[in-house]
Formats: sequence, structure tokens, C-alpha cells
Amino acid sequence: MCGKDYIAIRVLEDFFKYYGVPLESLHLPNNSCRAQREVIDGIPYYMSRISKDKYLSCGGQPLKKNLTHISYSLSLQSDPQEINKTIIRQPIIKMEYTCIYPYVRTVSLPFPVIPVSSETVMRVEEHDVTIQMQLYTDYTYTESYTATPTIALGDKVYVEVTEPADFFLVRLNDCWATQSSKPTDTDGLVHYLIRNGCTSDHSVTFNVTSGTSTNGESSTVRYNFNMFRFTVKPHDVYLHCTVQLCDPDDNASCKPICNSISKRAAIMVDQTQGLLSYGPIRVEMPQKPQSSKALKCSF
Repeated sequence: MCGKDYIAIRVLEDFFKYYGVPLESLHLPNNSCRAQREVIDGIPYYMSRISKDKYLSCGGQPLKKNLTHISYSLSLQSDPQEINKTIIRQPIIKMEYTCIYPYVRTVSLPFPVIPVSSETVMRVEEHDVTIQMQLYTDYTYTESYTATPTIALGDKVYVEVTEPADFFLVRLNDCWATQSSKPTDTDGLVHYLIRNGCTSDHSVTFNVTSGTSTNGESSTVRYNFNMFRFTVKPHDVYLHCTVQLCDPDDNASCKPICNSISKRAAIMVDQTQGLLSYGPIRVEMPQKPQSSKALKCSF
């Protein structure tokens, strides 16, 4: 039995009785780690169970590792049974057993996890670059949301997309909102905020970052828009952005040219992009006014 924090072996008592091996003679490689008798559902067993902390002290084999797994090996063995202190006739019982554990395990939670930030890794030349997207509570961009945001209709939503290493320039190519957490889901409604690096929603404004206020001029892009909701349920909003990284020396080609169609914009769209998603963003719905009761008047 290979537990999370123990290793055990259990054998029917009848097996040892057949070979004439008493419980007192059973032990691990270290004689001080003895076997015990245990009755389960009316059936007697001889067993040995040790915690991972006692594995080495009880005589466990050196750990074996490869790229994917790690293994622990032990043996349960009996002392030789002497006859008249001069000869030994019964064979020594030795049972070797191994527990193998994977390095990587898949785990799940019994409840959904709602992200309060989004992160992706892009491969640029031979470098892995991390990109992050977060929502902040106000225009200062000092306090990010630590739980699912609930924002009133019309209030500002403050978005930041950044490359924390501050090595590449960041350009947002497209940002859009959906009713689904899947950015390519076409079943629900879609609303674009930014397209081809330029604002698509009239309420979108790029915020000043490190002295710059346009898209593609630094390693951080900040923008805001007025909160909205979709006309049909669900009203929750999921935000998605495609991100383009540029070499710092290529500042001119990273900046989108808006209000005109340019060859440069078409080239940028064809390049490799990273995708970030955030959500849900919940809409604070106004309270419905209570209906007034009809008054009966008599004249």
C-alpha cells in the first residue's frame, strides 16, 4: 500500500503459519522495525507500516529517480529459525516491495476557481516571456482586485497588460468582451473594445504609463472603458486581449496607426500573438423600484 505519507505491506497470517514463521521474527531491514498482527473483517494479517520519516532509519533503499517518477523500496523478512541452536532448516522469508510516485500529479478542487488576474507565456525568439493582465479599482492603478469585480454600469473599468521583465514593448492588437469564458465562443454576444491596436468603443481611453499614453510604447499598456452589460443574459463579462511583443529598438513599427489603413498594421496582425483572458466581471445591477400600491379615493 503506497500512501501519501506512508508505505505498508500486509500478508495473510496463514501464509506465515504455513511456513512456520512466527510474528516475532518478522521485521524490516532494521531489526527494530517489527511487523504487527492486525485483524480486518475477521481475517488476521501480519503487516508493517512505516511513515516516510522513518523510511531510511528502517532500512529503506536509496531513492531512485528518473525524469517522471521517484521510487521507494523496502523488504519484509524473517529471522532464521534455529533447531537445537546448531542447524537451520526453514527458509528465510523475504518480501521486497516498491512504491512508485509520479513527480507531476493532476488535482482538482470541488469548487470553481475564479481568477483575479490572467497570465500567459509567449515564446519570443529563444526566450519565454510572461505577460499579465489585471483589473484595478481606480485610475491610480495601485490596487488590483483580489476577488471577482462587481462594477456598476457606466463606471470606469481600469485594465493593465504588462510584461513584468520590462524587456519588450507591449502592443494590444485586439481586446473584446464575451458572455463566455471562451474567447472564440460564437454562441453568445461579442463586443470589441480595441481592434488592430486602435479604440473600437468610443469610451475606451489609453492611460498614461511611464510618460507615454499610446499603445505599443512601453512594456505596460493601460486603458479604461465604461462598464456595460449585454442585452441578454448572462450579464457577466469576460475580457480577452491579443498581445504583440516588440523589440525596444523597433518602437516605430510597434505603434499602431489609427484612423487609416496601413501596411504596417496588416503585418502586425500576421505575427505571433499571445492571448489573455480575464473574468468574469460582474455587473452591479440597479435595484428595481418597488411598485406603488393603488390608492382608493372616495369623494
